[in-house]
Amino acid sequence: MANLVESTAKLQLDEDTGEMVSKAELKKRMKKREKAKAKVAAKSEAKTDEKPKPTPKPTAVEEPTIDPSHMFKTGFLEEVFKIRPMKPVFTRFPPEPNGFLHIGHAKAIAVNFGFARYHGGECYLRYDDTNPEAEEKVYFDAILEMVEWLGFSPYKITHSSDHFQRLYDLAEKLIGLGKAYVCHCSDTEIKLQRGGEKGTAGPRFRCAHAERTVDENLTEFRGMRDGKYKPQEAFLRMKCSITDGNPQMWDLAAYRVLDKPHYRTGDTWRIYPTYDFTHCLCDSFEGITHSLCTVEFVQSRVSYEWLNRTLGVYEPMQREYGRLSITGTLLSKRKIAKLVNEKIVRGWNDPRLYTLIGIKRRGVPPGAILEFVNELGVTTANSVIDIKRFEQAIRKYLERTVPRLMLILDPIPVVIEDVGELDGKTLSIPFSPKDPKMGFHDITLTKTVYIDRSDFREEADPSFFRLAPGKTVGLLQVPYPIKAVSFSKDNATGKVTEIRAVFDKETKKPKAYIQWVPTEAAGSRKAEVRLYNSLFKSDNPSDAEGGFLNDVNPESEVIYPDAMVESGFDEVKQRAPWPEAAGESELGKGGPESVRFQAMRIAYFAMDSDSTDDRIVLNRIVALKEDAGKS
Repeated sequence: MANLVESTAKLQLDEDTGEMVSKAELKKRMKKREKAKAKVAAKSEAKTDEKPKPTPKPTAVEEPTIDPSHMFKTGFLEEVFKIRPMKPVFTRFPPEPNGFLHIGHAKAIAVNFGFARYHGGECYLRYDDTNPEAEEKVYFDAILEMVEWLGFSPYKITHSSDHFQRLYDLAEKLIGLGKAYVCHCSDTEIKLQRGGEKGTAGPRFRCAHAERTVDENLTEFRGMRDGKYKPQEAFLRMKCSITDGNPQMWDLAAYRVLDKPHYRTGDTWRIYPTYDFTHCLCDSFEGITHSLCTVEFVQSRVSYEWLNRTLGVYEPMQREYGRLSITGTLLSKRKIAKLVNEKIVRGWNDPRLYTLIGIKRRGVPPGAILEFVNELGVTTANSVIDIKRFEQAIRKYLERTVPRLMLILDPIPVVIEDVGELDGKTLSIPFSPKDPKMGFHDITLTKTVYIDRSDFREEADPSFFRLAPGKTVGLLQVPYPIKAVSFSKDNATGKVTEIRAVFDKETKKPKAYIQWVPTEAAGSRKAEVRLYNSLFKSDNPSDAEGGFLNDVNPESEVIYPDAMVESGFDEVKQRAPWPEAAGESELGKGGPESVRFQAMRIAYFAMDSDSTDDRIVLNRIVALKEDAGKS
């Protein structure tokens, strides 16, 4: 019996049918399919009098994992350090606390924190909180949570607002140098000064306000500070080079009036510095050696360097890398807010969204995200990645890092009439057939077991290798296969309500194996299972006819309210996180989403935050394979 149990642990998944079969059976099936494909191909080729092409033999190759420091040792980031090989390295991650981070920010976090770590340096988490109209405490908290979840600890947590007085003093210094002036022009007037909408409508010129004296500009700027002007009535502009070919030198705004209390400084200030004035100076104050940002700031590098050089402060080096975005989803805060407000999704942390809090809730491990970013590498080109490629990276990571359990989505009872002395038998099952270190867990065989409704057919079919009247199928890890002898139906619904079966001790190697769970009395747990599919039907929902709301996939969430999971789930939960990596680096460190497992023959799952002590809710992280389905 022990040998039989051990042998079932070595079964392999037939991806075409979703069945667990022996290695020999899988090999036989694949050969048969290849012959069938070759025959079809031969017929097709014969019609066009072309010579049939040989069908390549499928091979299963386990891809090696990439060195976690790969992206810092080669390519763009290697060259960045060579340009300025100074140590200690100091970088910064400077998000605006006006929304939840998304998948693109994961790359920025990995690049900035990872670059500093690789070179033995440190990375600041600096909140760029210069717009009180859009900032809320919930965003500050969520940003730090995501940085730590990805496994990074900020050297210091700072805020641009820490430097408001110092920034103001430098603004007055810039005015004193004749390099800034208070302007009262409208947006329309400024566009004309800059050559029209595209900068080509005519010569660029400065307005009359640029001719004010230093004293006049200081008086006007202090008036802005003291409440003399309302928003949009006055702003401070840097006097760069209006004739330069780079729009970032066309006298950008440095300060504007905002009639809104600041989250941290309250009513102390009525004027606030812009990103273009603040960013480079805060980098300078904090001694940043390598200021790494995305390519939309390439042109800003000139004004970044101009301001630091003009004010005579320490000059960090700015360099730009390509952004990361994913097809088939939306990252726009405005559009996601519409999905949330119209109750299309459960909230900003809905598992179908690509906000980091949504990805986390879905159960994607932080280590999988870091591995994905590292595998992509860092260049100056923007990366627009197919959502399937991201999911495949997660799948590869989970395959080697999480345990396996048996889960039934749509349970139907099977009564094994001749279970005999095996009723109550304890079976020891490995959590992973590939990694003995994951250990074993026990499951109890009971007279009544539950299988998935999709694994039974009322009429036998030669192409269906699972359970049907008179047909034999193996139950994973059970010593003998079973044969269905009868079944009962509900007359009102037409659904099968019970199957009767017996052990088929004559058949040593059934053609297929299916998963099962024992009764609740033997430790199985009821669960609500949420299968998540793509939220949108197209690869670019923003361009969909009728707008992105018209592109929402009605099947993006499919719920199985009465699923059952085997008793091994309790041990998996106790031993979480799975795996211990990144921000989930030790026992007990991680939320419910760190309880992850592969449901054999179905998908990878994680526990949802809606779970309670009495109710298990599971989210599908990814399917076992792309577009997985059972015949």
